[in-house]
Amino acid sequence: MDGVTPNVTSGPTFYIFAFFTSENQRILILITVLLIYLLILSGNFLIIALISLEPRLHTPMYFFLCNLSTLDIMYVSTTLPKLMYVCHTGDHVMSYMSCMTQLYFYIMFTDTEGFLLTSMAIDRYVAVCLPLHYSLIMSKQTCFLLILPAWFMSSINASIITFFITNLTYLGMVDITNFFCDLKALMNTSFSDTSSLKTYIILNAVFIGFVPSCMILASYVRIISTVLKIKTSVGRWKTFSSCSSHVTIVIVYYGSAIILYLSESLKEDVVLSLMFVTLVPMLNPLVYSLRNRDIIGALRIIIQRKSQWVL
Repeated sequence: MDGVTPNVTSGPTFYIFAFFTSENQRILILITVLLIYLLILSGNFLIIALISLEPRLHTPMYFFLCNLSTLDIMYVSTTLPKLMYVCHTGDHVMSYMSCMTQLYFYIMFTDTEGFLLTSMAIDRYVAVCLPLHYSLIMSKQTCFLLILPAWFMSSINASIITFFITNLTYLGMVDITNFFCDLKALMNTSFSDTSSLKTYIILNAVFIGFVPSCMILASYVRIISTVLKIKTSVGRWKTFSSCSSHVTIVIVYYGSAIILYLSESLKEDVVLSLMFVTLVPMLNPLVYSLRNRDIIGALRIIIQRKSQWVL
């Protein structure tokens, strides 16, 4: 590069490498991702429909679950359709504007997911530890006060990080070793100083990642303490089972996020990113439907109603 003036463009073009090198690999990944995407859409739309149609599910717990399912649909729709397009057409090129838009929504939805899981932990804490005051504390106003700031703060944070990225310098065609415009890949391929962005990301990780996870942990410490005070084993199991689905999703979400963060291999990043993007949206409806009597009961009631209408 010495003595050569680089051709810097204000709007570079990005080349999405993804996983594959052959047409057979493209077809296999296309079919796999399509099936995962359809499973996520159908499962989460089913959760949203059941909660919307069944009055018994109009409670804070299911209000948050409905928001989580809605978020998961938008979350996977930010990345998977582009991956399927690349697999189908073999066209790896992504415009600058498309890349920045995808980055913005990916960050916003990822952050919102963490905040929503925290809100759900607070809901479970109040339900288990303060049951007599549950209806008073977890009112509609409280639920909206937990949800709206989550979306707002996530949107602001995504805007700030995207602004940082748009001010970085790239040379010509930029190779992205992932199936979407990943923040880590965009930073690694830039020719600009990213120290200020790295500092912000560290501070951001404390506020967006560490603080919510501590709130979730504190909530479950209190919940476990309360559950252990219940005299009967049946009572302990019944109380904690109301939290088991949420615990499962939290472990998968933060576990996959930590593994992805600690990964140093670009090839591993691609696989881990796909797991991070798809695991929670795919498991969410399965966990809450298979392990939740209210959801199963609501599904049976709606099926019975439909059968009566047909008859």
